[in-house]
Amino acid sequence: MKTEDLQAKGLTDEQITFVMAENGKDVKREKDRADGYKSQLDTAKESLKSFEGVDVAKLQSEITRLNNDLANKDAEHAKALADRDFNDMISKYAAEYKAHDVKAVLPFLDAEKLKASKNQEADVKAAFEAVKKEKAYLFADTKVPRVISSTPGADPKTDAPKTQANEALRSLFGHNA
Repeated sequence: MKTEDLQAKGLTDEQITFVMAENGKDVKREKDRADGYKSQLDTAKESLKSFEGVDVAKLQSEITRLNNDLANKDAEHAKALADRDFNDMISKYAAEYKAHDVKAVLPFLDAEKLKASKNQEADVKAAFEAVKKEKAYLFADTKVPRVISSTPGADPKTDAPKTQANEALRSLFGHNA
């Protein structure tokens, strides 16, 4: 906008001064805005220069690999926790059923089936009951043997202490000679 154009339209000097001042404010505001956009563009260009020569496909494959590694680590951790909990449960029931040695009982338990069980606790308990019923020798006997007959004392008729010991053992086991 030019002053001559406004004079040609018949505006007074006072009106021209007012219009030019208002137009100057608008122009300054738009120029400041444009300068702000220019500085943002320059900053963006500088930032993009730091990415020159970067292989985006390689970065993407690296991100995918790292995400897969993280998922695998999470799965390994969850499996380790599940194994620890399962082993604790096996130890608990081995103690409850008075197993002589947990390692001796393990071959008779289907560990993989028990680990995959929906109701692990009940299934492990049932497995221990079944093994104890079939392989009682792997567990301590909870029944205390009671000796009903008395051991005979020294008999002057027997000539050797060895014979007396043998007769005492036979009477305990119910083998009378």
